[in-house]
Amino acid sequence: MTPVLLSARSAATLLTHWRAGSGAPAYEALADAVRVLVIDGRIPHGARLPAERGLAIALGVSRTTVANAYARLREDGYLTSLRGSGSVVRLPLEGRPDPEELGGVVPADVLDLRKAALRSAPVVAEAVDRAMRHLPAALAGIGFDTVGDPGLRTAIAERYTARGLPTSPSEVIVTVGAQHAIALLARVLVGRGDPVLVESPTYPHAHEALRAAGGRLVSVPVDPRGGWDEGVLDATLRRSAPTMAYVMPELHNPTGATMPTSTRSVLLEAAAAVGTVVVADETMGELRIDGPSAPPLAAGAPGEVVMVGSADKVFWGGLRIGWIRAAPELLHRLLLARPTGDLGTPTLDQLVARELVPQTAAVLEARRPALRAGRDGLVAALRERLPEWDVPSPAGGLTTWIGLGRPVSTALVLAARSEGVVLASGGVFGPDGGFERSLRVPFTLSAAERDRVVETLARSWERVGGAAVGARGSSAAVV
Repeated sequence: MTPVLLSARSAATLLTHWRAGSGAPAYEALADAVRVLVIDGRIPHGARLPAERGLAIALGVSRTTVANAYARLREDGYLTSLRGSGSVVRLPLEGRPDPEELGGVVPADVLDLRKAALRSAPVVAEAVDRAMRHLPAALAGIGFDTVGDPGLRTAIAERYTARGLPTSPSEVIVTVGAQHAIALLARVLVGRGDPVLVESPTYPHAHEALRAAGGRLVSVPVDPRGGWDEGVLDATLRRSAPTMAYVMPELHNPTGATMPTSTRSVLLEAAAAVGTVVVADETMGELRIDGPSAPPLAAGAPGEVVMVGSADKVFWGGLRIGWIRAAPELLHRLLLARPTGDLGTPTLDQLVARELVPQTAAVLEARRPALRAGRDGLVAALRERLPEWDVPSPAGGLTTWIGLGRPVSTALVLAARSEGVVLASGGVFGPDGGFERSLRVPFTLSAAERDRVVETLARSWERVGGAAVGARGSSAAVV
């Protein structure tokens, strides 16, 4: 298969801030910047990088600088030379980047903050015990299904109904996590070249799934303090008439913003007017710390609104159970398309989730004090230690979206990695690139972990402002 060619112009756009804050030699800084783009997934595995001369012209540097950067990337295993194909991107260690080894850090000392997730709620172990009582009966079946366990679908429907969105089990199917739900919806709703509205920044694996389905992304900005610009949202929807709009109206990931009632009305009315199917991702939506939660976006909506939910953020990341709430007609289309991507959701996981979902309200109430303490502790520590940063205190969720004030997110992440603190650079969350001035930091940390992160970021910030940043590596998985 012929590698996809990344043009010099496209590469230069991705590398706009490649030298920001780095005191390293130009070729080292360029190699580090490309490395982060590769492992963050912004330059895909198997892509062919531009010719040395073309990239040198686009970046305004010497060809020698680019040649030495490519040589460094080959040495580190991120590029390979193929006859007739030039320099092709690859991931080292048989396709599995191991930043802990690359950075010379002892693996046990690595603190991986790319994944915003909570440790297991105490009730999970009890739910597993109860679920095992139903296992003998379940063993009579094949162990997976595409629709979902009837008891679990009923529990999910009852949870929606309690939150103000009357729902029947026939409007719910169970998936293998929320990401599977998003990818399945993208495959069914999006055709090649179809416009798809997304927020910017947004959950990276969502915009990857939408692009993989052939969607042409049209973005609207979301700010952690200002939220959505209603005029821009309305105009973009009516002008582009997207097939699908993927939004996170409650505790948006990564900004933590919540869509006010007026903005929800603008979104739903404009979408209904142009026939857009709105997909509302509530993966973070119920993790509210301050104030009441709004009803699900589909409540009272004039057009078609599909809800995506998940059990793993509330209960435990190891419980890979998600769901889609939609009209039965759309669910039927999803079920017909599902076998080409997966054959069904495991029965045992569903039995555990069936025990847990009815306890959602109680588990959220029990988690809230720890979430509040984690958020308040991290925000206060960062504001004190790094007063030049803009550190919002979100009303919920699991992360804060920091404004750095300078386009150095990639350099900062590289510097922190050399001390074993692994973060995703801000650019990962941009469907159109950018966000080098932003950084997502989870507050799901112990006090000791929080202190380590804050001090590491403070030292890394000093290094970005002067000394060379020499760490290499990053990782693509972000949740």
